[in-house]
Amino acid sequence: MIEVQGISVSIGGRTVLEDENLNCAPGTMTALVGPSGCGKTTLLHCLGLLLSVDQGHILFDGKDVSKYNSANRRKFWRDHAAFILQDYGIMDEASVGFNVTMQESLFGRHFKGDHERLTRILQQTGIKGREHALASHLSGGEKQRLALARAIYKNARILFVDEPTASLDATNRRNVIDLLVSLVGHGHTVIVSTHDTDMMNACDIKHEVGQVVD
Repeated sequence: MIEVQGISVSIGGRTVLEDENLNCAPGTMTALVGPSGCGKTTLLHCLGLLLSVDQGHILFDGKDVSKYNSANRRKFWRDHAAFILQDYGIMDEASVGFNVTMQESLFGRHFKGDHERLTRILQQTGIKGREHALASHLSGGEKQRLALARAIYKNARILFVDEPTASLDATNRRNVIDLLVSLVGHGHTVIVSTHDTDMMNACDIKHEVGQVVD
C-alpha cells in the first residue's frame, strides 16, 4: 500500500504539487491524469522516490519513506520498484537481453538470467527474437516495450509508468495496456501517468491533482 498524505512540491520557486493525497492499494492500477504541466510526472517521481517532497508524507506499507536517504532509496528501488519512464532508462550499447535481465556475461553481448522467461516476456511485449540486438538499434516504441519487458522480468511489487502508450501504434498500445492489467491481476500495484483514454479506462482509479474522478 502506498499512501500520499498532503504532499507539496516546489520546483524553481513554482508550486507544482500542493496538498496532494492519494492511496494506491496492491492489485490496483491508478491513472494520474490532467493537462500538461499539472504535475502528473512530478507526482509519479515523488511516489517512486525519484524526487523529494517539501511537505507531507509518503507511506509504503505504513512506513514513512518520504525522508529516506540515498541508501534507503536505492534499497527501495532494488527490492520493490520498477520504472517505465519517458526516457526509457535503456542502456543503448548493451543488448536487449541484458537490458531486461540486468545480468551480464563475460562474453560480449551474451547475458545471464532465465532465458526461457526472457523469451516469453519478449514475445509478450512484441520484441521476440531481439535479445542479442543492441538496444540502440530499436525504435522509440520498441525501447518503450523493452522498458516494460524489464519491469515484467523483475517482477517488482510496484510499477511506476510514465506515458507508456505515447509512442505506440494501436495494436501495441492495446498489448501494453493488457500486460499492465495482467500484472495488476497478479497483485502488483501499477501507477501510470497518461493522456491515453483507453489507458485511463483500464485503471481502477483516475486521479487528478486535488481530486479523484470516479
